[in-house]
Amino acid sequence: MHATLEQMTVWSLVNDASLLVKLVMLILLGASLASWYLIIQRSLLLGRSERLAKDFLRRFRQGGDLTQLYREGRAEADGDAALERIFRAGFDEYAQLQRQPGASPEAVIDGVERSLLVAISEQEERLEKGLPFLATVGSVSPYIGLFGTVWGIMNSFIGLSQVQQATLSTVAPGIAEALIATAIGLFAAIPAVIAYNRFAARVATLSTRFYAFGNELQGRLQRRLQMTPNLAQAA
Repeated sequence: MHATLEQMTVWSLVNDASLLVKLVMLILLGASLASWYLIIQRSLLLGRSERLAKDFLRRFRQGGDLTQLYREGRAEADGDAALERIFRAGFDEYAQLQRQPGASPEAVIDGVERSLLVAISEQEERLEKGLPFLATVGSVSPYIGLFGTVWGIMNSFIGLSQVQQATLSTVAPGIAEALIATAIGLFAAIPAVIAYNRFAARVATLSTRFYAFGNELQGRLQRRLQMTPNLAQAA
C-alpha cells in the first residue's frame, strides 16, 4: 500500500518500493559506502606518499653521499615512501653489479635502469589500486539507478491499469519511489567520478616525479662510476 501525498517521506517511499527496486537501492548504497571508504583511504595514502616523496627528494638533492643516504634509510622502507623504495632498489642493483668482476659501467647503468623501471611500476600499481573500482562506480551507478527507476515506473503504470480513475495521489507515490533509485545512483556516482579524476591526476604527477627521480639517480650513479671505477667496498 502506497503512502498518501500527506504521508510521503523518503523512508516511506523506500519501504513501499518493490523488492527489485529495494535490491537496486541496496546495491547502490553498498557501492557508495565502498567508494567513500576508498576515497578516504586513497586520499590519506596519496597525501602521505606526496609528503614522504618531497622529504626524501630534498635529502637526496642536498648533495650528500649516496652510500650514506642508503645507510641512513631502513632496509624495509615505509610502505608509503615510494621514492625511497625506488632509490633503494636502484642502489641495491648498483652495489650488486659493482661487486661482479669485469662489470662495465654501461652494464651497471643498464642494470640499474631495469631495476628502477620495475620498482617504479610496482609503486604505480600500488598507488592506482582501487581507482578502477571508483571508475566503475562512477560510470555504472547511474544506469543501475535508472534501471530501478524504469522498473518502478513500469510497476506504477501497471497498478494504474487496475483503477478506474488515475489521480495525482495514485500516481505520485509510485513514481517518487522509483526516482529515489536514480537519486541514489547519482549520489554514488558523482563523488566516485570526482575522486577518480582527482586521484588519477595525483598518481600521474607522482609517476612523473618517479621517472624524473630515476633519471636523476642514474645520472649521479653514472658520474660516480666515471670518477671511481671500483666502489665495491664503499657500497
